Amino acid sequence: MKAIQTDIPGLVILEPRVFGDERGFFFESYNRRAFREATGLDPDFVQDNHSRSARGVLRGLHYQVKRAQGKLVRVVAGEVWDAVVDLRRSSPTFGKWMGVTLSAANRRMLWVPEGFAHGFVVTSDAAEFLYKTTDYYAPEHERSLLWNDPALAIAWPLQGEPILKASWPASSSFDMSWASRPRRVSALTCMERMARSRAKA
Repeated sequence: MKAIQTDIPGLVILEPRVFGDERGFFFESYNRRAFREATGLDPDFVQDNHSRSARGVLRGLHYQVKRAQGKLVRVVAGEVWDAVVDLRRSSPTFGKWMGVTLSAANRRMLWVPEGFAHGFVVTSDAAEFLYKTTDYYAPEHERSLLWNDPALAIAWPLQGEPILKASWPASSSFDMSWASRPRRVSALTCMERMARSRAKA
């Protein structure tokens, strides 16, 4: 397994070792020891998720204000453009985003540690998306950022408007004013307070 460090500390692109011949191919999509050796990390995964989406579907940008999830994401059919936003309050890249193409063809995976908002848009006719998580889904703690927030200016590779979940207007914008506040609490606590203040408005 090859680990590729990105411009945002903690985000790691992983490329598995693939064995192929005239019969097809084989690779280990996850091996705890190989992951630890490649990244220096040893996350404890508790849940696997699998979704299928049509072209133009945009999911995210999701995060949990409590019981934050680390995610190891990959695509087993089709292609997506995967996007993450750094919500770690003490991070030098707080509020920055990164995008990467994940596909069944390139077999790349992305490790997204706790403290990030995550989403993707489907760029093929359809895509099947798999991800492992380090904590269980907790809907009472789930929040989302606006996919088209001008404060983030994520360069989604879209042709026209994306297909969104009906409830997407409930998403919050990323208030860049948090960047100038004293660093006394964690990134997730900041985001939780922001969500609560908006709910009261």
